[in-house]
Amino acid sequence: MSTRTFVIVVTLLSALLAGTVVGGYLIWSRTDQGGTAMIGGPFTLVDQTGRTVTQDTLKGQWSLVYFGYTYCPDVCPTSLSVMTFALEALPQAVAAKITPVFVSVDPERDTVQQLALYHQSFHPSFLMLTGTPEQVREAAKAYRVYYRKAENDSATEYLMDHSSITYLMDPKGNYVTHFGHDVTADGMAETLKKTVGG
Repeated sequence: MSTRTFVIVVTLLSALLAGTVVGGYLIWSRTDQGGTAMIGGPFTLVDQTGRTVTQDTLKGQWSLVYFGYTYCPDVCPTSLSVMTFALEALPQAVAAKITPVFVSVDPERDTVQQLALYHQSFHPSFLMLTGTPEQVREAAKAYRVYYRKAENDSATEYLMDHSSITYLMDPKGNYVTHFGHDVTADGMAETLKKTVGG
């Protein structure tokens, strides 16, 4: 194993562990008086077509929300593939009620054009969102998402450490549940069928 490969593997494992621990802490440490997790809130971003998308765009639909980046070598494409396969496994009437959402934590590289290319690899109903660094920060803050650029000498070739959690939000924008990185497509589909189609 080369030094570069070793560094990438260690960074990915560290990011996954940090994301699981930090993500879990942020979910359960931020609750309202009724014990409901305070996940979600106002944001303004743009999708892969250049259209402005806000939290109100998602109102009326269930949504699966995941934060990552298109240059992610493993964790992100795996999570988005799980979402894709889960939606494909659902009855069409149930899948039509759910909007999968990918929010980039790497706005410097994830332009509208880059997201449009990435979109081709996953479910066609995906909203893929980016924005200014400040807009992305506000969205990540609303969803209690951890991310940071991994230390690297290159301005264009770097990894992002980030939590790997998929949130299920109801049609009013309220947090319902979340899926960890270890969820299977079948497991996610079963939960969605019971929650959304029930």
